[in-house]
Amino acid sequence: MTANDYMQREDRYGAHNYHPLPVVLEKGEGVYVWDVDGKKYFDFLSAYSAVNQGHCHPKIINAMIEQAKTLTLTSRAFYNNVLGEFEEYVTKYFGYDKVLPMNTGAEADETAIKLCRKWAYTKKGIAENQAKIIVCEGNFHGRTTTIVSFSTDPTAKDGFGPFTPGFVTIPYNDLNALEKALEDPNVAGFLVEPIQGEAGVYVPDEGYLKKASEMCKAKNVLFIADEVQTGIARTGQMLACDHEDVHPDILILGKAISGGAMPVSAVLADDDIMLCIKPGEHGSTFGGNPVAAKVAIAALEVIKEEKLTENAERLGKIFRDEMKKIKSDRVEVVRGKGLLNAVVIKPLEGKTAWDVCLALRDNGLLAKPTHDHIIRFAPPLVINQEQLMQAVEIIKKTILDMDK
Repeated sequence: MTANDYMQREDRYGAHNYHPLPVVLEKGEGVYVWDVDGKKYFDFLSAYSAVNQGHCHPKIINAMIEQAKTLTLTSRAFYNNVLGEFEEYVTKYFGYDKVLPMNTGAEADETAIKLCRKWAYTKKGIAENQAKIIVCEGNFHGRTTTIVSFSTDPTAKDGFGPFTPGFVTIPYNDLNALEKALEDPNVAGFLVEPIQGEAGVYVPDEGYLKKASEMCKAKNVLFIADEVQTGIARTGQMLACDHEDVHPDILILGKAISGGAMPVSAVLADDDIMLCIKPGEHGSTFGGNPVAAKVAIAALEVIKEEKLTENAERLGKIFRDEMKKIKSDRVEVVRGKGLLNAVVIKPLEGKTAWDVCLALRDNGLLAKPTHDHIIRFAPPLVINQEQLMQAVEIIKKTILDMDK
């Protein structure tokens, strides 16, 4: 089969809910992927930051294989000998009393919303069905019905109503708007991405997260951090909230907590919040399964053993400095933290960010536009400086060649 055959088969039998870059991949190792024709590429998307530890990391894959040989799934109807090991490991790793394991990032966000509401009625004393959660414009927390109910992206939202009530939307990075919204006594939580990834790697002002957390605490409102994309060392700290020494009341993790090996997510909170949910009130057949538990432990161990947090911080600064050196009118803005970065592309001569990504593909580097004019650059955190500079040269050459 040719690459076109593979793409046509997906188009014929799969739902048309994605617009992939036209490349068909069949192998991955570290920072590289190979297509069905054997061409090698730098992966600068990392499956939206799920593959922070690199493709097919041997420690993670071995953990998966060994556990899969023994026991894969019990459901939560019974105890198993692995889940508690993961729960102890992850709670101590991030400094919380309890974890509620799920599978996908969207599931984890939904879990956090339910947990916040349950806490509001059980502990804060808000009247039943009156709890509100503050969210931000430009947010991306997933694709489920409740989550798209408070999306401000028409593509994600239009045509999927009626929508779930109970959300108050304010501008991102606006403490005055947050202060005003917090005056409502029925507000139970503030759900926020420390950096808005899907919106285009929008980094808030320094001090925003710290002050927002303090404002929430003063009003007895839960500060809920969605670190599905920004967590697990991506931004040069273990959590993006760590840049401002913020400890969220509820922490949402996903993606790289499995190193991209399988769907794993987790919601962490202390007993006062987590124990508001009682047996039978929430769950998942696959959440916390033995394979996921072993994979997640291995994935988190890799982060510390290979010092990927420090690597992301150091190489991220180099990457942004190099991007800012590109002398092209196409490059409007360079922004990011750690190895979560974006370049805003100005459309010129009918060439958009999509065209830049197609040219990058031709030159051996894979990245994807978001919102038409922004390219997100997020390589696996195992990348070294030599590899980074090779990739930088591809990006520079690609953009400058388009100017000719």
